[in-house]
Amino acid sequence: MIKVFIVDDSALIRALLSEILGKADDIEVVGTAPDPLVAREKIKQTNPDVLTLDIEMPHMDGISFLKNLMRLRPMPVVMISTLTEKGAPATLEALALGAVDFIGKPKTDLNNSLHSFSEEIVEKVRAAAQANVRALENIPPPRSISSVPSTSAGKKLYVKPGHLVAIGASTGGTEAIKTVLVELPENSPPIVLAQHIPANFSKSYAQRLDDNCAITVFEAEHQQPIKSGCAYLAPGDFHLRINKSHTGYICMLDQKEKESRHRPSVDALFNSVAELGKGHAIGALLTGMGADGAKGLLAMKRAGCLTLAQDEASSVVWGMPGSAVKINAQSEIVSLHKIAAKIMSNSMFSKKS
Repeated sequence: MIKVFIVDDSALIRALLSEILGKADDIEVVGTAPDPLVAREKIKQTNPDVLTLDIEMPHMDGISFLKNLMRLRPMPVVMISTLTEKGAPATLEALALGAVDFIGKPKTDLNNSLHSFSEEIVEKVRAAAQANVRALENIPPPRSISSVPSTSAGKKLYVKPGHLVAIGASTGGTEAIKTVLVELPENSPPIVLAQHIPANFSKSYAQRLDDNCAITVFEAEHQQPIKSGCAYLAPGDFHLRINKSHTGYICMLDQKEKESRHRPSVDALFNSVAELGKGHAIGALLTGMGADGAKGLLAMKRAGCLTLAQDEASSVVWGMPGSAVKINAQSEIVSLHKIAAKIMSNSMFSKKS
């Protein structure tokens, strides 16, 4: 049984979560608390496997509590968030501090919303129970933007003609993608990104990446030209695919049916890269729950592209890269902190200045 403890200042949400999670055969709600101060002692007594944590609460907010929790007693945490642009920065901060995942507060007046929420929270709690919350502890801290080189040993670096990098991720991916991108120099190959993220969060996430990276990071726009030194993130609820114009690659956005249960879908992105980037692209499938991206990565490999799957030891959840490995979609299995170097060594060349 997965033991869950619920921390939320709303009695309604505590009751709703208790009822939903309590119906699952493999989940037991071992306690609830209206705020972190009450929760501290109860968590010690109940020893839960997973914690659900609200962000805005009296006495101590969820972010402050999470900081202390991950320092003193690291454990899988699913944040209960407000899925709005205003709520995005705090939720992204929670993920940076070690929360495994997040879910939006349900709209209790809508039966369809409650049904969807019920399925999602059970799925995310199950995934969190399997998460490796210490996965990133041994990863070297990211370098500052000023320390990321654009040259190597007196040689200037150049992107190989037509080269493109496609990266996909889900659970644990917001920090994993950042770990890769902060290691890339400002003249790196162009990058397209598919991260499972809600519509109101992708703009804030792209801005967060841009603030921390030497490259420029955009929330992708329809028909936006894809250039070296830039990364393009699929907007929430939109598929991102690539196409070619007379000047090079461009971003293509659409809201067609979900693929592999997701929109944006990593498979949708990877398949478009496989079709157009034959032999001139790199695919990297990072941490995430489920199997989205595995078949797309295989398509890229069959098209002659280098394909990388993040290893289990550095993944928060080894679902997506693990699924790729099962079907031999990867050229290599790589630890997270080595992926940027692989991208650089395979997509750039140098010559003496």
